Amino acid sequence: DWSSDVCSSDLLRQRDRPVLLVTCHRRESWGDGLRSIAEAVRVLAADADVRFILHPNPHVAKQMRGLLGSMQNVSLRQPLSHPDLLQLIRDSDLVLSDSGGIQEEAPALGVPLLVLREKTERPEGIASGNSRLVGTSAERIVEEARRVLEDEIARAAMSRRAFPFGDSGA
Repeated sequence: DWSSDVCSSDLLRQRDRPVLLVTCHRRESWGDGLRSIAEAVRVLAADADVRFILHPNPHVAKQMRGLLGSMQNVSLRQPLSHPDLLQLIRDSDLVLSDSGGIQEEAPALGVPLLVLREKTERPEGIASGNSRLVGTSAERIVEEARRVLEDEIARAAMSRRAFPFGDSGA
């Protein structure tokens, strides 16, 4: 389902299964990294009762359409405004992303995040327990996503709201 009209209210109506938001845009993920991320999405979408929303940049969208176009529970989302993206993050059960901004936003929203990078300049989110650095290995992404989805204690620990980058009280 590669529709462009998936919105947050659609997610709220379809809460019969977890929603995973995937955003990927960093150039270092292009090529093998994107193929590996797509493989992880394909494995998880095939064997888990989940729904994926992909919010990639235009270059990544073209490649992801080719890699995942036949998956019934994978939707591609057109670019969103920042407030709409924040609502989509808030409505998701798990976020997989290589975005630096989302590394700051997901902990504040109390949404578990798997960071699709080998290194991060934002280790505070990892230290707070809201995020896990998983890289682009399909096996590692699948393993960590399953752990968050299946282990209620792990999910609860990552789902508490935290402000590792400041609480605006400075």
